[in-house]
Amino acid sequence: MTKVKTGLDVWAAQGFSALKGKRVGAIVNPTSVDSRFRHLADLLAGTDGVTLAALFGPEHGIRGEAQYMVAVDEARDRRTGVPVYSLYGSTFESLSPRPEWLKGLDALVFDIQDVGSRYYTYVYTMALAMKAAARARVPFYVLDRPNPLDGVTLEGNLVGERFRSFVGLYALPNRHGMTAGELARLFNSQEGFGCDLTVVQCEGWTRDMHWSDTGLPFLPPSPNMPTADTALVYPGMCLGEGTNVSEGRGTCRPFEQFGAPWVDTDALLARLDKERLPGVAFRPVGFTPTFDKYKGESCSGAFIHVTDRHAFQPLRTGIAIFQALHDIGPQHFDWRADAYEFVEDVPAFDLLCGTDQVRRGIEEGWSLDRMLEGFALQTEAFRKHREPALLYAVRR
Repeated sequence: MTKVKTGLDVWAAQGFSALKGKRVGAIVNPTSVDSRFRHLADLLAGTDGVTLAALFGPEHGIRGEAQYMVAVDEARDRRTGVPVYSLYGSTFESLSPRPEWLKGLDALVFDIQDVGSRYYTYVYTMALAMKAAARARVPFYVLDRPNPLDGVTLEGNLVGERFRSFVGLYALPNRHGMTAGELARLFNSQEGFGCDLTVVQCEGWTRDMHWSDTGLPFLPPSPNMPTADTALVYPGMCLGEGTNVSEGRGTCRPFEQFGAPWVDTDALLARLDKERLPGVAFRPVGFTPTFDKYKGESCSGAFIHVTDRHAFQPLRTGIAIFQALHDIGPQHFDWRADAYEFVEDVPAFDLLCGTDQVRRGIEEGWSLDRMLEGFALQTEAFRKHREPALLYAVRR
């Protein structure tokens, strides 16, 4: 098996020579480790000639202890003693580094594992930090990592202007097939950041690789993303955050299982069977969440088994699931109505979908194909649009 080297592995082998003589800030989380499981913060703090001056924590914090949509406090890192600045608070403005935090820095480094879905907020933390770094004239470095879903397969629609939020800040499809470094290049060009950007590329990664092909361990990039299997279903099942259905938070297999106390599992599976969804099978399941929706209540639902990851369409599957749940329990199923990711006037489900087309289709009883109408054209337009930003080829 090919062993992929991440951007951090590449830089560690070079002794972080590009940072010698510089005061450095780093945007990190628990995935910011090399092949020997050494954390970037610890490596920088122990490198002669490099001054680690600040750490920046995205959603979930630099050590990954905070749950989703929970503000992260500022503190000092217990291992290095370096100040930690939060990039996830209670307002949209809290998502960007303040100018005073960047003052005196010679470089800002981003090293966080993404999961290949546009809802995952780390790449937007990266983008907002790039904008701030450009204003402060601080060079920005991305230590790249593989896309665990592969870099070839795309699925979904592009986020409409009205539906921009921290789970869809730019016009990406639900499954975008790009690495964080490639997205940084795309954002910098497309949005005109003017950032002094350097991407430290992975070695040995090709676009057609799934995570299991990389030889790398999968470290949970957030508390509810425990495995690469979770990441595979996430482009569809994250939509559950916009409903009153449990997406499995508070269980050991979030996003792979879903349900609610009122779900008739037999009716659900019969409804899903009619859709003939490719590459996936469902089995009945029961669970009791330890937190989040239906905490302490017995839920019935289904577990998603991906039988062919090449044929599997996570977004189509996710939309079919929530349509089925709506149809079998219309008196119980509901949309999330409270503010979501700093937005109050647009339903959370629409923010996640990047459009209101899917919600309207579910409410009005459209076919699955009709709800997805136009998505493939948008995906193919994005495939061409992203080409100048790509760094990796398909294995020959």
